[in-house]
Amino acid sequence: MDASLIQTIAVYALPMIFAITLHEAAHGYVARLLGDNTAYMMGRVSLNPMRHIDPLGTIAIPLLLYFATGGAFMFGYAKPVPIAFRNLRNPRWGSMWVSLAGPACNFLQALAWGVFGVALAVLSIDEPFFTRMAAAGVGVNLVLGVINLFPLPPLDGGRVLTALLPPRQAIALARLEPYGFFIVMALVMTGVLTKVWLRPLVSLGYDVVTAILTPLVSLFN
Repeated sequence: MDASLIQTIAVYALPMIFAITLHEAAHGYVARLLGDNTAYMMGRVSLNPMRHIDPLGTIAIPLLLYFATGGAFMFGYAKPVPIAFRNLRNPRWGSMWVSLAGPACNFLQALAWGVFGVALAVLSIDEPFFTRMAAAGVGVNLVLGVINLFPLPPLDGGRVLTALLPPRQAIALARLEPYGFFIVMALVMTGVLTKVWLRPLVSLGYDVVTAILTPLVSLFN
C-alpha cells in the first residue's frame, strides 16, 4: 500500500469515526429526550465506535469513494440507530428533531475541529499530521452533515421534509425510502449531487465556521 495513502487513511480515520459515531448517538439521545428509549435500551446512545461501525458503510464505501473520485470525495455511514417514531410524544415533529440531531452534531464537530486547528496555530504546533487532521475533521463533518440533509429518505433531510409536508405528499415521499440510498449514490457518482447540493452547501458551511472562528483567532493576534 502506498505510504501517502496510509497517511491519508490515518489522517481521516479519527475524524470519520467521531463524525459517524456521534452523529448516530445524537439521534438516539434526542429520541430518548422526546420519548423513545429504543436506541438507549439497545446500547446505541454510546460513544463507543464499535457499537455504531458498519463494515460496509464505515469502511468499504468511504475507501471505494476515495478511489473512485481520486480523493475528492469521501462519505460513509454507520449502522442506523433504531428509532420507534411512534413512541415519540409527538411522532411528526419529534421525528423531525431526531433527524436534525445528527447533522447538527456534525456541524458542531466541524466547529470543534476548527477550534482544534486554531489551538495548534496559537500554540505554534506546526505538525502537518495534526493540522491535516484538523482540516479533515472540518471537511468530513461538513460533508456528512450536508449530505444527510439532502431531502430524500432515508437520509435525515428526507425525514425532515416528510414531517413538514402535508400527509398526502409525505406518504408519497416516504415510499421512496427503499430506493433512496441507491438514488443518492447514483447522484454522487454522476456528480449531480456534488454540483447542485454538496459543493455550495459545504462552501457555505466553511464560511459559517470561518465567521465563527475569526473572532477567536483575532484574540491571539
